[in-house]
Amino acid sequence: MTVITVATIEDLVTAARSGSLRAAGRLLSLVESSRREEVLDIVGSRPVRVVGVTGPPGAGKSTTIAVLVRAYRQRGLRVAVLAVDPSSPYSGGALLGDRIRMAEHIDDADVLIRSVATRGHLGGLAVAVPAAIRLLAALDYDLILLESVGVGQSEIEISAIADPAVVVLNPGAGDAVQAAKAGLLEVADILVVNKADREGADQTVRDLRAEAGVPILKLIASKGVGAEELADAIDAHQRADTLARRTARARVQILSLAQSRLRAHADLDELAAAVAAGRSDAYTAAARLLGT
Repeated sequence: MTVITVATIEDLVTAARSGSLRAAGRLLSLVESSRREEVLDIVGSRPVRVVGVTGPPGAGKSTTIAVLVRAYRQRGLRVAVLAVDPSSPYSGGALLGDRIRMAEHIDDADVLIRSVATRGHLGGLAVAVPAAIRLLAALDYDLILLESVGVGQSEIEISAIADPAVVVLNPGAGDAVQAAKAGLLEVADILVVNKADREGADQTVRDLRAEAGVPILKLIASKGVGAEELADAIDAHQRADTLARRTARARVQILSLAQSRLRAHADLDELAAAVAAGRSDAYTAAARLLGT
């Protein structure tokens, strides 16, 4: 078994910056392990563009990401895709070579595709994803596309990490209302009606305009129609970013990371048992957990 030393990590970073997807994959596995801080201390920190893509299952998120990768590669950018997988307790570190929609990018050394589990021994999305993003930024990727399934708490966390958050929907009666009920419209900076050549696309756009005050674009991802316009809208949104918005996103990230650490606190079970047995109260237990 190969022992990965500090020198080895530095060699892996050099190789990954030169286009080695294998080296990048090994580093990502390390930041998903107990050696995360060791790797992050070596690579440092630099800003990177992060675009979140979410939406209900079947909306065409992977196809949308595939055409966005193509659009940004044509602009000369190195692109990484992090596919957030809530169903797997641990991704195992495999590149998603079996994703047919991503197949055209598999042999491109400047495109990395990675699965990241939202749950597991590290305590959730708030821990796994920011660490992976920080590493990929240090490996000189210009843009990170973050995909999630579009259900649950992960969307709130993704909207705090990514800017913009792109919500992909399909045309159809009631889709806009269902998206609103699911909370997806609340996190959307850009709305995309995919499969816009289908019946009902125009009505879905009208419904969305009544529900949300963000840009709404049509896309036929399977044919690449509208991909350049979507990339332009993403770029325009990022140029309009402000310090206040970045600070708000950072606040949510910090709180999510803190919550993940508190869930894994060694005293949590003991404090909960004391509250349940009536030996303590929740306020006192919370203060002890925070060390105040």
